[in-house]
Amino acid sequence: MTTLLVGPFNRVEGDLEIRLEVQDGQVSAAYANSPLFRGFERMMVGKGPLDALTITPRICGICSISQSMAAAAALADLAGVQPAPEGAKVAALLHMIENVSDHMAHFNLFFMPDYARTGYASADWHGHVLERFTAGQGSALRRAVEARADLLHVVGMLGGKWPHTLAIQPGGVTRAPTTRDLIRIGATLQAFRRYLEAETFGGKLEDFAALNSIEALEAWDGGDAALFLRVGKATGTGAMGQGSGRYMSFGAYPLPEGRVFDAGTWDNGTEAAVDFSAIQEDISHAWMLGDAAHPTQGETTPDEMMREEAYSWCKAPRLAGRTFETGALARQIIVGHPLARALAAEGGVRARVIGRLLEMALTQIEMERLLRSIRPEERFMDQIALPADGAGVGVVEAARGALGHWISVEDGAISNYQIIAPTTWNFSPRDSAGTAGPVESALVGAPVAEGEDTPLSVQHIVRSFDPCMVCTVH
Repeated sequence: MTTLLVGPFNRVEGDLEIRLEVQDGQVSAAYANSPLFRGFERMMVGKGPLDALTITPRICGICSISQSMAAAAALADLAGVQPAPEGAKVAALLHMIENVSDHMAHFNLFFMPDYARTGYASADWHGHVLERFTAGQGSALRRAVEARADLLHVVGMLGGKWPHTLAIQPGGVTRAPTTRDLIRIGATLQAFRRYLEAETFGGKLEDFAALNSIEALEAWDGGDAALFLRVGKATGTGAMGQGSGRYMSFGAYPLPEGRVFDAGTWDNGTEAAVDFSAIQEDISHAWMLGDAAHPTQGETTPDEMMREEAYSWCKAPRLAGRTFETGALARQIIVGHPLARALAAEGGVRARVIGRLLEMALTQIEMERLLRSIRPEERFMDQIALPADGAGVGVVEAARGALGHWISVEDGAISNYQIIAPTTWNFSPRDSAGTAGPVESALVGAPVAEGEDTPLSVQHIVRSFDPCMVCTVH
C-alpha cells in the first residue's frame, strides 16, 4: 500500500487536501481535509441578530445570496413571521440566479477543463475539448463568463450589488421592482435562455428537461452536454465515484404557495421527510472540542492542539447517524424527476454533472414563470420586530445543496450561531463509528495509474461534487 497526498486542488473555492491510500492500482481509503479554520460562528456571538445579514454572506464570494437567504429565514423564524409575498418572489429569483450562475461556472470553468489535460491528448475528442475548455482560452469558457456577467446584472438591479447584497431581509426585499424593471429582467432571462440553448444544450431547454431515462439521455446529441456524455463514456469517468445512494434536500426557493423544489430524503429508493431534530455534528475526527450535538446545542471551539486522531477542520454532520449526499442531483431526485431518479442508482460523476445540467434547464424555466407572477403594485417588505430572547432556524438550498443556519438570542444579542453548509455534508471526515463522509466513500475504487501523483480519476470525482471549501469551514 502507498499513500498519496493530493492537493491543494486548483479551480476549487478554498483549500482542500485529500490523503489517499492506494492498493493494487486503486484507492482503498480516502481522507478529506479542510485545512483552514475560519470561525464565522464564533464571530457571531455577542453581535446583534441583524448583523447576521451582513456577516454571514461574507462566508463565501460565490454563494453569498444562499447565506443571505438562510440568515434572513432564521431571523424570520426567530420573529415568527413570513416575508411579504412579493418580496419572497424577488428573493427566490435572486437566489435562483445565483445558483444557476454557480452551476454554469462549475461546468464550464471548473469541471470540463479537466478533460483538456495532456493525459487525454491521444483521444479523438481531445481537440474539441481543447478548443472549448482550455483554461483561460476556450470558447465555451469565454461565452460562459460573458453570459454569467449579463445574468448577474439582474442581481445588481434588484439587490444593489453582487456578492454580499443586503437586499434580502426577514420581512422581504428592500427594493420593489417597477414594470420597466420586470421587462428588462425578462429580456435578460431570454438572452440567457438563448445562450443555454445554443452553447450548453444545443437544443430546447424543455426538451432536455423532459428527458426521462438513461436511454433518452444517451441519445441527446446537442451542445456541450453531449460532449460531456461522449468523453465521460469514452474515459470511463462518468461511471466513477458512486455514492451511497442516500440523498437529501432541505427544499429550495420558499414561496407563499410552498417551495419550488421540495424537501426530503431518498435512501436507495425509500422516501422520507427530513427529520431536522435528528441532525448531529460529530467532531470525533475534526479539530474541534466538545461533544456531538444538534446545531441548536453545537459549539465551535477549535482544538488548538490539533489532536492526532483528527484530520480536518470540517465537522461531520449526520442525519440519524447516516451520511447523505446533497446537491442538484439530490434536489431533483427528491422532487421526483424521472431522469434524476434513473441516475440515482448510478450515483457517480455522470449522475452529478447531469443533475446539475438538468437543474439549470428546470430553474431557467422556473425563473421565467416566477418573473411573470411578480406584481409591482403590491408590497415587497414588511416591518418586523425581533424578540430579545428566542431561537430560529433557516434552511435553504445553495447550489451545492442543503444549507442551514441556527440562531439563539439572549438579551438582544446572539448567544449561539451554528451553520451547516452543503460541502460540510459532502466533504465531512469520518464520524465516531468510523463511517467515511460522502466524498471519502465515493473515492474508494478510483483507479490510480503507475506514477500518478495527482490521479485524473480523483480530480473528476472530487470536482463532480463541486466543493466550496470556504463554506465548509465557514
